[in-house]
Amino acid sequence: MKALLQRVTQAQVHVDGSLIGECGAGLMILVCAMQGDTDDMPAKLAAKISKLRIFHDDAGKMNRSIVDTQGSALVVSQFTLAADTSRGNRPGFSAAAPPEDGRRLYEAFATELAALGIPVQTGQFGADMAVSLTNDGPVTIAVEI
Repeated sequence: MKALLQRVTQAQVHVDGSLIGECGAGLMILVCAMQGDTDDMPAKLAAKISKLRIFHDDAGKMNRSIVDTQGSALVVSQFTLAADTSRGNRPGFSAAAPPEDGRRLYEAFATELAALGIPVQTGQFGADMAVSLTNDGPVTIAVEI
């Protein structure tokens, strides 16, 4: 599984003009399940992300996790993280998991993250979503399990 984390002051996702998910200070997490990902990967990815020390402490150093800061998360599926741009000008997405596996692993990741005490809202798997956010820092980190 791949994830792209953005430390945010706020983030929202809309589908057909309606707000379906949002978070305040915390993380915007774009998630992609890959071919061959197994059922244990969502828990491993959630545990890794929950412990990443990417939030400022009182001294201004990145030394606190989302759990430490009591932040929230907006989790959005994004199969385009699987893009292969090594040939030509048109990305290929064959490394992404099939939709049924992608949905299952994406939903399991959001559930695992919430089980770690992080308030989680989600986008809508497979939908055309409008995502907005205010990147804090900016801090953007790629994580792969």
